[in-house]
Amino acid sequence: MNFRQFAINNVLRSKRTYIAHFLSSAFSVMIFFTYGLLSFHPQLKDGLVSSSGTMSMLGTMGMTVSQYIVFVFSFFFLLYSVGAFIKVRKKEFGILLILGMSRKQLNRMLFIENILIGAAAIVVGIGTGLLFSKLILLISAKLLAVDKGLPFYFPLESLIVTAAAYAVLFLLIALFSSFMLRKGTLLALVKAEESPKPQPKASPWLAVLAVLLIGTGYGMVMVFAILQIFNLFLLLGGVIFVIIGTYFLFTQFSVFFMRYLQKKERFFFRRTNLLTISELLYRIKDNAVMFFLVSVISASAFTGIGTTLAIGDPGLSAMENPYAYTYTMNDENADKGNRHLDMIREELKKGGFQYKEAEVTPIFSDNGINLIKLSEYNSLIQSMGYPSETLGDLEGILTPGTVTEKNSYRIDGPGNDQFEVINGKTSEIVKVLKAETFIAVPATYGDTLVVSDRLYKDVLQAQEDQEFGYAAFHTFYVQDWKNTGDVSRSIQERLKEQEDYSYYLKSLYLDWKSAQQQNGILLMVSGLVGIVFFTFAASFVYFRLYADLARDEQQYRMIAKVGLSKKELGTIITKQLVIMFFLPMLIALIHSGVAFVALQQLVDFSIVGHSLKIFIFFLSIQIVYFFITRWRYLERLNKIIQ
Repeated sequence: MNFRQFAINNVLRSKRTYIAHFLSSAFSVMIFFTYGLLSFHPQLKDGLVSSSGTMSMLGTMGMTVSQYIVFVFSFFFLLYSVGAFIKVRKKEFGILLILGMSRKQLNRMLFIENILIGAAAIVVGIGTGLLFSKLILLISAKLLAVDKGLPFYFPLESLIVTAAAYAVLFLLIALFSSFMLRKGTLLALVKAEESPKPQPKASPWLAVLAVLLIGTGYGMVMVFAILQIFNLFLLLGGVIFVIIGTYFLFTQFSVFFMRYLQKKERFFFRRTNLLTISELLYRIKDNAVMFFLVSVISASAFTGIGTTLAIGDPGLSAMENPYAYTYTMNDENADKGNRHLDMIREELKKGGFQYKEAEVTPIFSDNGINLIKLSEYNSLIQSMGYPSETLGDLEGILTPGTVTEKNSYRIDGPGNDQFEVINGKTSEIVKVLKAETFIAVPATYGDTLVVSDRLYKDVLQAQEDQEFGYAAFHTFYVQDWKNTGDVSRSIQERLKEQEDYSYYLKSLYLDWKSAQQQNGILLMVSGLVGIVFFTFAASFVYFRLYADLARDEQQYRMIAKVGLSKKELGTIITKQLVIMFFLPMLIALIHSGVAFVALQQLVDFSIVGHSLKIFIFFLSIQIVYFFITRWRYLERLNKIIQ
């Protein structure tokens, strides 16, 4: 057996320990390959096919940035993983040195092992990516709102870039592994596993500080949202406090709490609690930083993915503007505007869509209040299915133009019971009957008051000598607006051909698609990167368990001699694994829950449903992973209790 075969056999003998490292490496390769698959796609290579040039740029940049993020974090995660492997195998390395292996040969062996694992991860990662490339393209086309889909192609460029990038990465990891082993004498290597761990300690003051920091952070975020004090430092400060508090929660509070349980003798000495709590104390202390990272990353992923899913909902676009088309024109361009309106009607009829058309011309009183004529307002709300309103000469209705105003009216009602409408040298006091909680006249800012036709006419006549005119808004309400894609694109193309920019056309479908593409990009970036982080974190838990397996076997073998049963062993291990697997997720869920509550105060659509889907997805994976790990781990430990 030559030296290379010896290194290969080393990897094969340690496959149980290396499997999590290998799978997480292969998975990161697959995700990197996926981004390349999309970046180099013929239909996406020159930019995302979008209704917006900005979205095209963001789409291309998003894929590129995501590749960098995955690559950089892969390097640090794998470096940490390799460092942990070396720490576990120090005794083995010491024995090899005693048997005559030189330091140079030991470094060479480590180099070959890492290159072998890296090469296998690259092959498996790219192979898996190729195998699922068609499915990936189908899902990506849906997320990025590419109507005609993304056809399959052989991603040669992505394959070359991925293989080259990760070949360099694993080469660097292999080189770094040699430097990691230079420290430590031969005696220290041999006795590495025999070194006793110090008793975990925690500061009660830092434990209390953890709770205070998290509570303060939550409070700052809620003040930002509920009181709508839109101060970046308030929001950023709240997030930073929560992150720092989470770090102390795992490094200090968790240890302090476990030490507190040890002092509760009635609880501590009940059944197997002594073993469970004592072992958990060391496990939590050893893995505190990992738990912290998993919690923060998971909370970010849950919040980001859940929010982007909710924002991509078509209801959001319709909430801001309920009309399929809103055409704006001025009096001086009435002839051109009428031709454009005829074209919109023609395209809608050609597409077989039923529509309801209305027109509104907001004007301003001399003291700057937006005024809407009642008859025009009724035509708008009737087109959406609302009943018409009636007003006296000096009565009015406040109507919101933005989601913020709508929420304000819904929560607080009208801010004023009456408004003074200055009309030239005279003024009228208009009594506000109510404030509507739906948007009928979108994109109006400030107080917008629906008034009687008589008052509207008086104000307009008093301003007949003014040099400027008012813009008229023509709205087309289509119930089935989500299917007006072809009509919208046709209208857009015909208007572009005329090269006339004296108008403004807003298409609800195109706005929705733009939002879908934007949030599809965010979802892919946050989702896939979050999954990579999640996979690495899960592999760390797996590795830490199996890294301590030899010590656990020795420990439980001795305890079994004094009467530990398989059932009791199963109870102890299950409790420990539940904490290790689900404590970080619980903290992440609490953080995300606070973020969702805060976000809900800022928007008028529900983000809970989408967020729950994401959490259930990750939780389901974690539960499956938990049971597989528990089964494998207990199977190994049960062999020592016969």
